[in-house]
Amino acid sequence: MDKISKLLQVRKEKINELKENGVCLYPNDFKPSCSISEVIKVVRDEPDTLGEEGRQFSLAGRMMAINKMGKSSFVRFKDGGDQMQVYIQQDKVGKQIYTIFKKLDIGDFIGVSGPLFQTRTGEWTLLATQFRLLSKAVRPLPEKFHGITDPEKRYRQRYLDLIMNEKSRTIFQKRSQIVAAMRRFFEDKGFMEVETPMMQPLPGGAEAAPFKTWHNALGMELFLRIAPELYLKRLVVGGFEKVFEINRNFRNEGVSTRHNPEFTMVEFYQAYINYEDLMDITEEMFESIAKQVNTTAKVSYQGMTIDFSKGWKRIPMIESLSAIGGMDPAILDDKQALLKYAGDNQITITKKDSFGKILTKLFDTLVEPKLIQPTFITGYPVEVSPLSRKSDTNPELTDRFELFIAGREIANGFSEINDPEDQYDRFAMQSRQRDEGDPEAHIMDSDYVEALEYGMPPTAGEGIGIDRLVMLLTDAASIREVILFPHMKQNA
Repeated sequence: MDKISKLLQVRKEKINELKENGVCLYPNDFKPSCSISEVIKVVRDEPDTLGEEGRQFSLAGRMMAINKMGKSSFVRFKDGGDQMQVYIQQDKVGKQIYTIFKKLDIGDFIGVSGPLFQTRTGEWTLLATQFRLLSKAVRPLPEKFHGITDPEKRYRQRYLDLIMNEKSRTIFQKRSQIVAAMRRFFEDKGFMEVETPMMQPLPGGAEAAPFKTWHNALGMELFLRIAPELYLKRLVVGGFEKVFEINRNFRNEGVSTRHNPEFTMVEFYQAYINYEDLMDITEEMFESIAKQVNTTAKVSYQGMTIDFSKGWKRIPMIESLSAIGGMDPAILDDKQALLKYAGDNQITITKKDSFGKILTKLFDTLVEPKLIQPTFITGYPVEVSPLSRKSDTNPELTDRFELFIAGREIANGFSEINDPEDQYDRFAMQSRQRDEGDPEAHIMDSDYVEALEYGMPPTAGEGIGIDRLVMLLTDAASIREVILFPHMKQNA
């Protein structure tokens, strides 16, 4: 029998003994008067109200450490992320209650009431005049000093990770603050928050493989959305000219430190602005969020200092291939030369790839990993931008950008196509690519084209990866660190 099994057996024996003595293991009538954080605030602001004859408190939490000393004991317990010490004496709580206490374990939830006093070391401690078991833990917590160091165990049993690892708790508290700050930013600018379907008859708004499902009552196949884009733009057609959605998307792709098949984005659309305006908005938003969450626009990420202060670089993709990727500008308009360059440098490209897709793949390999400070890459080819407006100066390129920070894509935005004929042609081009074997090419969406035929004002829209933004602002190396329950392969 291993160590955990032995501990589990001992605990079950204690549980049976407590039951036999009539102890309720899971009562539901204890009402704490405040939280530990509120008590800490009283200690800081009103210490003169404390003492054995002073204010009384009722607190509840999980026992994290027990120091038993005969007829008295010290217990450290926590609620949420705050901890406090409680002193329990047999003379104060009674022999029967103290006997029950001695049979309890680390991990059990308790309720305690009494005044505060200072120990000889000066620590404010609750002197228990009442004590109750609130919930009996059957399984032992991981060892205090080792916690949970195995990443896979931390992700699979996130509840234990949150109990034992303060760093993990802090990440998810900060994630909540980031999303709240983002929502305030949009609301302050007059955007309306909306909700659009997560199950869609056609997967649209991005180039990605979808998850499929079946609706029994309707007798039809549906897809978990890969993006809310086309529905949000339908709302712009309908007259909601500033909308945003903090949304869950699903893409049937691999799992890695940067990808999870279920992820969170914000998408927002505004009429009468263009992609250059979006870049201004994005700079303002990111700087604002960084300052609210981390108190500074400069953050440390994996040994790098990232500066979110406004004034980010904006570089056309073609220019970046030579200026950053080191390619010879003379070959950037020659498909055969690009194919040879890719082959010579072990970059996977096929002859079937369009010219625009070749440029994009070269960019992904040669430039993207080098973009550490916030950088907008603009001027994406039409072939890889099925929903982006064509540039007025070069119809082979689009009014689109992608934002890169720390060597990874964080956001994608563009001036929207509002010419229904152009959008139809772009969908048709994607359909041909799909017929030629590209499973991620965009599907023809005739209903969306019809919506455009009713007229959409000049509009720009953007999607921002919230999980990746949280990674940057919490110094998390893996996306799994910022998703409470990341998808993982089942254990055999």
